Amino acid sequence: MNDLLIRETTSDDGAISFARGFVKSDAFMALFREGMGLVEQTAAYLDGEGRTASAALPREVALGYATESMRLTTRLMQIASWLLVQRAVAEGEMTAEQARAENAKVRIPETGVSGTAAELERLPQGLQDLIAHSFRLQARIRHLEGQMNAPAPAEKANPVQDQLASLQARLGLAL
Repeated sequence: MNDLLIRETTSDDGAISFARGFVKSDAFMALFREGMGLVEQTAAYLDGEGRTASAALPREVALGYATESMRLTTRLMQIASWLLVQRAVAEGEMTAEQARAENAKVRIPETGVSGTAAELERLPQGLQDLIAHSFRLQARIRHLEGQMNAPAPAEKANPVQDQLASLQARLGLAL
């Protein structure tokens, strides 16, 4: 699914693909800032408040904390990589083909919680909130990938053009 992203094609009428337009939009920049902000927020939490909170956890919960914080960090690095590649394409620093090659290396997996609800509820609220935010962001990116990879809609037939082409063929005329 991650062989995605950017189609540098335009239709015969000159329309730009969704992907090319989106990565240059204000909406993409808002998504980019949100994603990078979440990376920074998570790093600050894990190095500060989270470190303190994890030290006070019972051993079995501390193991879950360590596991979930590693999964969170991995997920955020995948998201950040995807966002950085998209921004590079938008700024002309990378071609669509280069973006496809780079994104083939990074997989944005299906959104899914690794632990049970009971296990996650035992984690500090700060970590729970960061995990939830990362899953929402991941789901949005996967949705965008789906839209970016969707086949271009088929052109609707133009009955008038079809009739003209038929007449041209029958009469050997150039209209």
